[in-house]
Amino acid sequence: MNHTNLIKNNIDNLTTLWKTVATPLLSYHQNGFLEFSQIRNSGWPNRLWFREDINEENLPQILETIEKNPGLVVPYWDIFGSNSNEIFEKNRFTIRNQLVAMALKLEKKFTLENNLNFKRVLDEEDAETWSDIYPLSFNYVISKETLVSNYQNVKFYLVHLNEKPLGTLTLFQTEKIMGIHGVGIIPEMRKQGFAEEIMKFAVNEAIDAGCEYAQLQASDLGKGIYTRLGFEDLFLIKNYVLA
Repeated sequence: MNHTNLIKNNIDNLTTLWKTVATPLLSYHQNGFLEFSQIRNSGWPNRLWFREDINEENLPQILETIEKNPGLVVPYWDIFGSNSNEIFEKNRFTIRNQLVAMALKLEKKFTLENNLNFKRVLDEEDAETWSDIYPLSFNYVISKETLVSNYQNVKFYLVHLNEKPLGTLTLFQTEKIMGIHGVGIIPEMRKQGFAEEIMKFAVNEAIDAGCEYAQLQASDLGKGIYTRLGFEDLFLIKNYVLA
């Protein structure tokens, strides 16, 4: 698969996930070139995005949408070669964080240490536990209702060690692409190799599902692990918020 298709597939998987989780809660909207998902009492997805490059003429609609829906984060895919992100930086937006989109061609399964137990979230009790521990890793909440409304659409996993929940994982498949999202370890259990074990499990699941590539968006915290496992950089995502 060529580089351009990998970029498109990465964006498609991510934005389709945002649309998918918000739709059952009537929280996905499209208005012309803009799409946004904002779930009440949840810190995610709460994104406003666009598929094509933007210009100054698009700014009023972007601002109006955010002012009507406070808290929306605007991801900017650094793929256009136009520096159009400067439109945000000149107009009261600041960068909240940056992520690196990455891809791995799926070939061979990893050997697992088998210390961890992976339990797919399929009931309200597990959804509540997942929602409780997720913000310990990511500093924002994904509501229990988001999980309960999406058991069949998205694979949410609770990760246990000796029956104690220590992390989360989300898998979302679009065609032959497996998106790996929400890999989190609670702070007191970090630096013991658990994140890498979760990633190996995720890659193996992707292979079992018949996928050709795994895709993700990496923070600085996880990027070293993903690179070590063979993931390659695709492009930068700058997440903007209105100041």
